[in-house]
Amino acid sequence: MNNYIVKETDVNKRLDMFLSSFLSISRNKIQSLIKSKHILVNNKNVTSSYKLKLNDIISYQIEEEKQDFIPNSDIKIDIVYEDEDIVIINKPQGLVVHPSIGHHQDTLVNGLKYVFDDKLSDINGEYRLGIVHRIDKDTSGLLCIAKNNKAHLFLQDQLKDHTMKREYIALVEGNILEDEAIIDIPIGRDKNSPLKMSVTKLGKEAYTKIKILHRYENYTLIKCALKTGRTHQIRVHLSYINHPVVGDKLYNKNPNKLYDKGQLLHAYKLELIHPTTKKIMSFEAPLPNYFNQVLSSLK
Repeated sequence: MNNYIVKETDVNKRLDMFLSSFLSISRNKIQSLIKSKHILVNNKNVTSSYKLKLNDIISYQIEEEKQDFIPNSDIKIDIVYEDEDIVIINKPQGLVVHPSIGHHQDTLVNGLKYVFDDKLSDINGEYRLGIVHRIDKDTSGLLCIAKNNKAHLFLQDQLKDHTMKREYIALVEGNILEDEAIIDIPIGRDKNSPLKMSVTKLGKEAYTKIKILHRYENYTLIKCALKTGRTHQIRVHLSYINHPVVGDKLYNKNPNKLYDKGQLLHAYKLELIHPTTKKIMSFEAPLPNYFNQVLSSLK
């Protein structure tokens, strides 16, 4: 069971409505879980209409939904490069990478199945066909897709030994004084939210190198290079140093001040060793139009 302690901002909210928003699951699904005793409050059964009280402990157990297949979706995919082993994708902001609880369609994997059929690696199962690494729904930019299991394993090893290099561009709140900095702080699951990560001594090693590209009056444009690839790593690290990513609704306390459609974070550069030729390949994706428009407004 996962636990969540009710805060002042949650008081008097209906249990089903709160959890539907909190866990990004349909209200009907939440109500079904409450009836089946997979959701408890203070270790007791309650109704869906239960009004939350301060310091209530919500316990919930959610199992992955089972499906016999993942449907194809005709989603436009921006293919930067393709050969017999790999595909390099420029993912748009707003596109989920792979299916998850309550979200089985309209993800990148659904689109990849439509384009490539069964010509994708399946090491990680049908829910993650071809997926070697991920970026968040509202992060745009480059992803490497494996077409076969041999290529997948080779690319996976590069992630583990850090020979695959990934660089991001982000617009953050405030002015970072140093021209270059290294954030070397462990990251783990947030104790109070299943959706968030946080800096914690008990977490896993996380290493982000940042470099200033441009300073605006109240914002800073930076480049981030990853050595490790923890979930939400850049977003957590930048929030921890009090320079959260603009538009980040999870880690920025005032996310909609400048841009309200997701974090301004773009995976612009990807460098890897090709699985077959063993040559170093480097790819870049320019900033999306909406990102450039925000930057133009600051000038």
